[in-house]
Amino acid sequence: MPEARNILERGIDSIYNLFEAPVVWFRESVVVPNQKQYPWYHQQFRRVPTMDECYTDDKVCMWEADQQFRRDRMVDNEIVNIMRQRFEDCVLYETPDHMKKCTPIFDAYNKAAENWFIKYGDLGGYYNAKKALMKQKHRLVWERRHGKVGTGMREPPYNTEAE
Repeated sequence: MPEARNILERGIDSIYNLFEAPVVWFRESVVVPNQKQYPWYHQQFRRVPTMDECYTDDKVCMWEADQQFRRDRMVDNEIVNIMRQRFEDCVLYETPDHMKKCTPIFDAYNKAAENWFIKYGDLGGYYNAKKALMKQKHRLVWERRHGKVGTGMREPPYNTEAE
């Protein structure tokens, strides 16, 4: 702090220091040494067991898995939104040549949107981790019987018609 030029400034500085010094001392001596250091600006939750790892009668585990599923869904929503925004920004910036220059961003966005829909699509408004687990199970059964979704139904491995 610069040196006070007259008696009025020295008086104002002493009143200011009268109120500020205890606050600064308390922060530097008590608060900062007892504070946990987080390298992130948001709250980090520990990973909990997923719905398929919970026992059927463990309601707390199921509730925690459902809350983790909801947090993961919000994160995945934001990832897809950021990728969409990047593509839209690319199109606005590269307007005459956007079909050629923005193709990698568009492909990455389409892949992310497809993966989001595979995991969360058609769950409805009252989604939860159990419904998503059942959707995943049904998809795996379908792919085992008919091949990858979107490739068309494959022929059965044996001929059912009598010749």
